[in-house]
Parts: sequence; structure tokens; C-alpha cells
Amino acid sequence: MERKRTLADLLWRLLLLGWALTIVFPVVWIIFQSLRTNADFFQDVWALPTALKWSNYEKAWDSYKLGKSLLNTLYYVGVSLALGTFLIVLNAYALTRMRFKSRKFVWSLIMLSLFLPGINALVPQFVLMRDMHLTNSLTGLIILDTFGENVFFLMLLGGFLSTLPKELEESAFMDGASLFQVFLRIIVPLSTPGIVTVAIFKFLGLYNNFLGPFIYLSDETKYTIGVSMYQANQKMQYSSDWVTLFAGVIITMIPTVILYILFQRRIMEGATLGAMKG
Repeated sequence: MERKRTLADLLWRLLLLGWALTIVFPVVWIIFQSLRTNADFFQDVWALPTALKWSNYEKAWDSYKLGKSLLNTLYYVGVSLALGTFLIVLNAYALTRMRFKSRKFVWSLIMLSLFLPGINALVPQFVLMRDMHLTNSLTGLIILDTFGENVFFLMLLGGFLSTLPKELEESAFMDGASLFQVFLRIIVPLSTPGIVTVAIFKFLGLYNNFLGPFIYLSDETKYTIGVSMYQANQKMQYSSDWVTLFAGVIITMIPTVILYILFQRRIMEGATLGAMKG
């Protein structure tokens, strides 16, 4: 029997609709402005484009060197995502499925790190990266992001792994399987939903990462997409070519929008994965 909607349900729907509009409206506005001329933009920022200026996107691609920035971002995000996700799965398995001394103590230390602001680690991390000659290097950024594990992802996947039946591993060990074989052939396939969820959120975090590349990269040819768009924004105080900047913003959004369209169900499930599985 369908539950009767109340006034509270209607208010919540209106609140969510208003919230959605605050997110969608700026994006739609930027898309429209990216198809106008600068003269039209400064004349009336709320008017619709009279003629679609697709050349703004070509200009943004060339003047902001977005092609090179996207290649840098692809290298940085791709390698960091592959190595980082593997280490997260490996660590989550060790901390949730294996029994060893001080396991609870290690978990406690990991949980304690949640209360430490990440900004406090910037200076020692920079000094360490500088002494190891890893600054101004995309590979250095990959090393930093790969081994600087995110506790949230570890908790998320750990909650998923803890629900898998222990009998599966015990049966495999009795059949002569090694620890690595159990991990690779049993745990990883069964944990695919959790691993995919972690990988999606990790991709979004890496793609949108600005502070790390901004601090460690000084060579313009090594900029990621976030740093390139920041530099483009800084140029606006001299050129005021806002429509080209808006076009560049839309270009940088395309990969994440495509990812969301392809994996929107997985992303929504991932928001509650730890609560449902842990």
C-alpha cells in the first residue's frame, strides 16, 4: 500500500529541488556565457547568446594548453588511481581479514589520524619531497598520493570486506592455496563492488586535486588541469576574456560528467556502502 504523502514530504522535496537548482543553475549559466562574445557578456551577463560562439572552446583549448594539461592529469590520476587503489585493497584486507598482534592498536592509530588536520602535514611533506628531489615532478606527486593513504577509503572498503564469509578463505587454505592466491582469486573478485566504489571516489578526488599540484609543480609544462585553470583565472585581471575562461571550465568538467553518467548508480550506492555493509 502506497504511503500517503504528508506536508513534511512536500517541504523536503521543495528543499531538495531548491538545493539542486543552486547547483545546476551556475553550470547552465556558465555554458550559456561560454557561447557568447566578451562584448555581449559585459553588456548583459544574464542575456542568452544571440549566436553560438563555438570558437571560444577552440581558443580555450589552445591558449590555456588544455591538451597538455589533460595528458599530465591523465598520467597523474591514472597511475595514482591504479597503485593507490591496490594498496587500499591490500591494507584493508590485512587489517580486517588477518589476525596478528597489535592489529587493534594499528586500527586505533589510523582512526586517530582522522582528528589531525591534513594541512598540518604540508610543511613536513614538502621538506621531505624537496630533500628527495621529487618536487616539480608528476612522478613525485604520484608517490605522495599513492602512499599517503586516505583513511576514509580504508574504512569504507574495510567495512565491506569484514562482511565476507570467513569460511571461503578457510576452505581455500585447506585446498592448499597461498595467502596471495586467496587474496587475488577470492577476496578481490568478491570485493569488486566496494573496490569500484573506492576507485570512483578516488578518481574524483585526484582529478579535482589542486593544492598538491599547485604546491609541488613549478614547470608550466607539467601543470595538471586544475593548476592550468587557476593560472588562466589569474590572467583575467589583465585580459578579462571571461567567455574563453568559461569555455575552459566546461572542458575541464567533461571527464567528471562522463564518469558520473556512466557510474551514477555506483556512486549513489557508494555513499552508503560502509553503513550498509559495515
